[in-house]
Amino acid sequence: MKKLVVLIIATVMQFICFAQTDYKQIRVSDDIELIQLSENAFVHVSYSDLPGFGRISSNGLVFISGNEAFLFDTPATNTLTKELVTWLADSMKLKIVGFVPNHWHGDCMGGLGFLQDQGITSYANQMTIDIAKTKGLPVPDHGFKDSLQLQLGDKQIMCYYPGAAHSLDNIVVWIPSELILFAGCMVKSIEFGNLGNVADGNLKAYAGTIDKLLLKFPTVKIIIPGHGAVGGLELIKHTRELSAK
Repeated sequence: MKKLVVLIIATVMQFICFAQTDYKQIRVSDDIELIQLSENAFVHVSYSDLPGFGRISSNGLVFISGNEAFLFDTPATNTLTKELVTWLADSMKLKIVGFVPNHWHGDCMGGLGFLQDQGITSYANQMTIDIAKTKGLPVPDHGFKDSLQLQLGDKQIMCYYPGAAHSLDNIVVWIPSELILFAGCMVKSIEFGNLGNVADGNLKAYAGTIDKLLLKFPTVKIIIPGHGAVGGLELIKHTRELSAK
């Protein structure tokens, strides 16, 4: 019950923080929203029921160039992912041309099966691919080890593996044109008072991995965590403090 109350508070805080920073919100459905961060970048926020925790929100990123877009993390299910991708196509005339999951958990790639049915190319940490194979999950198409540079129109997308933290395979995605870092679940929003679920991660390595982010992305403007409100460098610093407890 205590965990559920914390998650409800976190969800409410997310809306408060978004409202305070005047980001435009677009309601796709009862279970999906878009938060516009810039002309070319939207956070997709999806809601799903997690056994033992109740209804929780998860963040992903849609990055656009012209009428094409990359998707970073999917909603937790194929059904929700179909709903998001269909809405982007119908309402924004966007074609998803690539996908990158932050790590292997369902709130990152639970909709990969639908994307593969649509012929959308996926890229992931090779560790994510290896874990997906052992767990009988849909497997991303192309793997990388340390880093990967992708191109969307004239815009760069940089994928990095800084080390184990929330999970052994978690990566971050840097969008230099927007100064946006999609950090996913390894970085915690300010309203969270602990590191959350680290059952598949590495607590000993966590602090060192976060230190790498502080050194590598000093110019970041917006950081997107896996859950909760977006922020700036204070999110990485907050997570560093949590990892030292």
